[in-house]
Parts: sequence; C-alpha cells; structure tokens
Amino acid sequence: MDKKFITTGVNFEGYKVTENLGIVRGITVRSRSVVGTFGASIQSVFGGNITIYTELCERARQEAFDIMIEHADNMNANAIISMRYDANQVGEGITEVLCYGTAVKIEK
Repeated sequence: MDKKFITTGVNFEGYKVTENLGIVRGITVRSRSVVGTFGASIQSVFGGNITIYTELCERARQEAFDIMIEHADNMNANAIISMRYDANQVGEGITEVLCYGTAVKIEK
C-alpha cells in the first residue's frame, strides 16, 4: 500500500471511495526494561525530554502502524481513512499502542 493513501481525514482530494472494507488495526504491547527505567529516572532528574521513553513510544507507534498496513493489505485495500492512534497502560510498566482506521478502495 502506498503510504500517501493513509489519512486521518475521511477522503482524498480527487479520489472517491468505491468500497468500504471495514476496520483495520495494528496492536503492539511494550514494556520498559529495568535498564530503560533506570536511565529514564536519571534523565528525569535533569528535566527535559526523556529520550529513552520517546524512542520506545516512537518504535511502538511505528510497529502498530506497520501491522495496520499489513492488515489492510491482506484485505486488498489501497487506502486507509480515519486513521488514529490510542495508547493504554495495561499493567505496571506495560503499554498497549493501537493504530486503527477504515480500510477502503479508492479510485480517481
């Protein structure tokens, strides 16, 4: 799937949705390591961006995004509309990241 056809909006200018294939999602669950938690606590003493957590969050979002695209490809979609991210803490130090949207077929 061409990533230019993934949007948080509901359409693509110059294209029309010809088929709604349903919801697609990608889910990943991540935990912080002991080393990462220790490193983050050191960084928090000095303030500012806690890069260890930022990198963990970015990797988790990218993984969920890639899984969502794979799901859409399996449905033969050529676009995803209404894409969103959500994150939830499912346990102490364990976070679920969800990327979801609506798989569609579009044409000019």
